[in-house]
Amino acid sequence: MQLVLALAASAFTYQSVWACSGHDHDEEAHVHRRAPPSTHLTAPTRPLVWSDVNIIHTTDSHGWLMGHQKPSLPEPYYSGDFGDFASFVSHMKKIAEEKDVDLLLVDSGDLHDGTGLSDGFPPGGVDAHDSNKLFDQLPYDVLAIGNHELYIYANTLDMHTNFAPKFPGRYLSSNVNITIAGKDGKPESVPVGSRFAKFKTRKGRRVTSLGVLFDFTGNDKNTTVQKVEDMVKESWFKEAIHEEPDFFLLVGHMPVSHDNWPTVFNAVRAVHADTPILILGGHTHIRDCQQYDGRSIALESGRYMETVGWLSADLDERNHKKNITFTRRYLDPNRVTYEFHTTRSNRTFDTSLGKKITKGLNALAKKFDLSSLFGTAPRDYTISRDPYPSNGSLLSLFIEQATPAALAINNTRADIPNIVITNSGELRFDVYGGAFTKNDQLTASPFADTYLYIPNVTFGVAKQVLPTLNNEGANEKRSLEREQELYARGDVSMRYKRWLEEMDRRDGQEKRAAKNLTLGYVTKDGCPGIGDDTMHSPLPFFSSPDFVSSKPPNVTDDTPIDLVFIDFIADQLLQVLSSLGSGTNYTEADVLSYSPTLSNAVLGLYAQEAWN
Repeated sequence: MQLVLALAASAFTYQSVWACSGHDHDEEAHVHRRAPPSTHLTAPTRPLVWSDVNIIHTTDSHGWLMGHQKPSLPEPYYSGDFGDFASFVSHMKKIAEEKDVDLLLVDSGDLHDGTGLSDGFPPGGVDAHDSNKLFDQLPYDVLAIGNHELYIYANTLDMHTNFAPKFPGRYLSSNVNITIAGKDGKPESVPVGSRFAKFKTRKGRRVTSLGVLFDFTGNDKNTTVQKVEDMVKESWFKEAIHEEPDFFLLVGHMPVSHDNWPTVFNAVRAVHADTPILILGGHTHIRDCQQYDGRSIALESGRYMETVGWLSADLDERNHKKNITFTRRYLDPNRVTYEFHTTRSNRTFDTSLGKKITKGLNALAKKFDLSSLFGTAPRDYTISRDPYPSNGSLLSLFIEQATPAALAINNTRADIPNIVITNSGELRFDVYGGAFTKNDQLTASPFADTYLYIPNVTFGVAKQVLPTLNNEGANEKRSLEREQELYARGDVSMRYKRWLEEMDRRDGQEKRAAKNLTLGYVTKDGCPGIGDDTMHSPLPFFSSPDFVSSKPPNVTDDTPIDLVFIDFIADQLLQVLSSLGSGTNYTEADVLSYSPTLSNAVLGLYAQEAWN
């Protein structure tokens, strides 16, 4: 069973109803996941500003197409599913035609790895293959590849073979190639999608578009990612930007702050000093906006379908050297938001495409058995809204209770004292009180890491590993080097958490104490005006260490124990362990497999034991 939301026609409140995951749409009413009767969603503060060119933007959706289904705030604000979004886009397209302006739909990548819809496929399947069949039904004008499309070659091949052809010439991978068998049977490196696109809008505006990925190093073999600084030197790039369009639309899986968008921007500006440049970025999961000059804007629109970005640009100004008037908005994706901006009621909002997609989402959830129940969580457990350690910390639950319990199942070494170490980035989303399902398990912990161990490490040495791993961060240079390495491999948790921390520090306690706003994102970016569409108070934020461990066993320092850890941190842990003065230089040869249980199964196994 799954929660379903429905919006009352005249009031912005939700009512409670239950329906099975395969529920079909009624011709007269749209049935959705509903929050409890007490949940009241605040409406947007003002209408959107329409200009000559307007863009609806998504990024880092990571399979979150069913909408956020939990009743705990702020989840209901992100409760619109992809069918709702499809209906929203359809209505906005009609409004654009009525206003006789351009409206483009753009996505900046990362469709894989995040929920059961993308990751819950049976053995032999390919991540996001089925969920992408629902995603590709929307009329996207330009899309860019993300790093999560590149971790596994089979996923990249699926995007090249099955997804890119659904958007001929518009799925862009300017600096990303895949190696496939050529016509002669020999290996050939080709773009996953297309290098660039040139097209005209409905109003006849000429557009040149690129799709750029940040300098990612974690891609699988037989895929290549060219450095951005090298890409802009390529002859194809120079030829692509040589002819002046009415505007450049630069789309890419690269954050608009603290990365290489200026490299691409400056390369274009060197040829076209005044041509409008619109940039749609992604990757760091935050809401952000920057202007590199008065005739450009760069927008990043969050993560997990918690944000739909809106960008408008007044491009018909005759003075081509004058600053352009831009507006941007970060929309909370729910039916209150969608109906407000389309001036539709609950009865007139749903389109045939929207109904079809929602029906397809429910059917896929049923096919993957995503509502399969492991147990009932007694409360909310959060990654950063509760301090670590604490009863409400998901990190505490995961490493101190769930992991030891899951690894002890059918394990011949369960009676040998141990310490289990993992990185805090292993957890990706909060666990909310109530039903804990297969979908919740994949959402909270999607990474299928294996557990390894080194036997016969004396406890006196083993207990030093965790503080040494974490204290490496006390050295500013080492900390920066580690963050840069993890970032290059695709880890954005540090940047996202820093954004949450700054948001809370700015005015979190004051705004929450006023109790006149619900929890959510409160954005401060580099563009003028207020970007958030709906006003909130910031989420509480508590920092946590980079690495966490199970509770140490009650043994003496000279007792040999098992040092257990996930494979993702193996190299770093071996270096640290070798440096602790035991006289042993530990290598991969000392490492053994501890359990067939993978990290993404831990919470489900624990829930079956503890939450039933």
